[in-house]
Amino acid sequence: MNETPRGRGRRLPGSHDAPKVAALGGGHGLYASLSALRLVTPHISAVVTVADDGGSSGRLREQFNVLPPGDLRMALSALCDDSEWGYLWRAAIQHRFSALPEAPQEIDGHAMGNLLLVSLWQLLDDPVAGLDWASRLLEARGRVLPMALDPLIISGDAFMQDGSRERVVGQAKLAKAARVVNLSLEPEEARECEESTRAILDADWVILGPGSWFTSVIPHLLLPQSRDALCQTDAKICVSMNLGLEQKETSRLGAVGHLESLEEYAPELSIDAVVADPTSMERSHEFEEAVEARGAKMVWNRMRTRRGEDVHNPLRLAAAYQEVMRTRDKAYGMEPDAPTV
Repeated sequence: MNETPRGRGRRLPGSHDAPKVAALGGGHGLYASLSALRLVTPHISAVVTVADDGGSSGRLREQFNVLPPGDLRMALSALCDDSEWGYLWRAAIQHRFSALPEAPQEIDGHAMGNLLLVSLWQLLDDPVAGLDWASRLLEARGRVLPMALDPLIISGDAFMQDGSRERVVGQAKLAKAARVVNLSLEPEEARECEESTRAILDADWVILGPGSWFTSVIPHLLLPQSRDALCQTDAKICVSMNLGLEQKETSRLGAVGHLESLEEYAPELSIDAVVADPTSMERSHEFEEAVEARGAKMVWNRMRTRRGEDVHNPLRLAAAYQEVMRTRDKAYGMEPDAPTV
């Protein structure tokens, strides 16, 4: 019964020439990245952080001792097929139950997709198989994998208003802290997700970010097997910068500080390209010099939605990713397909 399903999703035109991409992150940032990448290639592996301990995910994690399903659900939603079936199931798994005030509150606030994943994990006793079956149901373009097979706890030092530091435990609390340092993950002996490691090692491109920098992106550098794979892979590595750089946990970090934080937690990591929106930073020339000093390619593109929010437009982000990947594709005698809707 726990046989991994095959034949998920449908191929894009020219998909046999498309690059294999591993996208790392979590939450809304990874959702944005996947929404763009699915317009460029069908060969996507989403490697998702599993340290979330807030909201519906935190409740299910504590109650059933399972991986927090929320970020995994978001990734599946981003990869849903563009069909009547895909649109319906995208809406269904994102639906949150809202109980009447006087009614029992057991499932109030839970997303249907979170409950679906927990059901599959209990039936199959295999997180990866459960995600693969969910992907098959949704006809997803790509594969969604957990960073590790055990739920993780992230900790860090947060700066207080008086300048002192306070140790903060848990993703939900850290995400609200103003500037965090000295991050760590527990348990140190967390079980490796071999499929995730293989996806990083087998990829042509690895995308880091966008997303909550210290609670969604950096965790991939804190887990030894993930960090080692990122440092050893032959894949090119692209860093996708956030549109809002000075928010909560990254307050006063600065654009260049984002790159320096990657080097702090993974000194051997080699970056090949950086994607950013010039409107997201004041000293864009200084940032470009820092990128080029690291031997990486700088790709600028205006990627905000028309409303000017800190939300990526999938088509514009897809165009930026395509520009990043073009040099390597030409080296193989390939021309990437234009982004398709």
